[in-house]
Amino acid sequence: PGIFFIIPIIDRVILLDLRVFTIDVAKQVVITKDNVSVEVDAVIYYRVVDPSRAIIQVENYKLATSLLAQTTLRDVLGQIELDDLLSKRDELNKKLQAILDQHTDPWGIKVTAVTLRDVSLPESMRRAIAKQAESEREKRSRILLADGEFQASKTMTDAARLYEEVPAALKLREFHTLVDIAREKTLIVVTPSGDSGTGSVVGLTAALNRELSE
Repeated sequence: PGIFFIIPIIDRVILLDLRVFTIDVAKQVVITKDNVSVEVDAVIYYRVVDPSRAIIQVENYKLATSLLAQTTLRDVLGQIELDDLLSKRDELNKKLQAILDQHTDPWGIKVTAVTLRDVSLPESMRRAIAKQAESEREKRSRILLADGEFQASKTMTDAARLYEEVPAALKLREFHTLVDIAREKTLIVVTPSGDSGTGSVVGLTAALNRELSE
């Protein structure tokens, strides 16, 4: 700001915009550490903080920053695995921003932010990831089913021990099951007639009460 005196022919006026610029980094083909080919594009935000260095230290700071962003994007993402690329976007953004800011600082450029915008996977890799996710879900469902079977077997074992200690309880359980079945009026239930009378039921009930009270 202020008044400047320009010597014609010797001096030349160059106007610089000090606002934040954006670089839309075109899709870069990157081979990750685990040899997966992906296409990644990003957005770089930067601004000029030292106009004199931006003009003197580099011929074209806009082009230089753009090419540096493309090269750094391929170099950094080529050193990580696909899972980290998909799950650790924030960490990668900060790492890219720090590297670019370090390299552009001598040019009077401040890189304020880097954002990975899109990661495009090959169709075969997308199918493989979907199959892996489906396998993981099936694995968890099998584990839950096996755990339920284990809990049920423990409960049935405890019930078997109780029926073994108190035979009357098993007979009462049988009668209770028959009552449940009899609610279906379309079914015919055939039971042994030797010991299923009322006296037997009363005796079994009394025996069960004695066992429980002891």
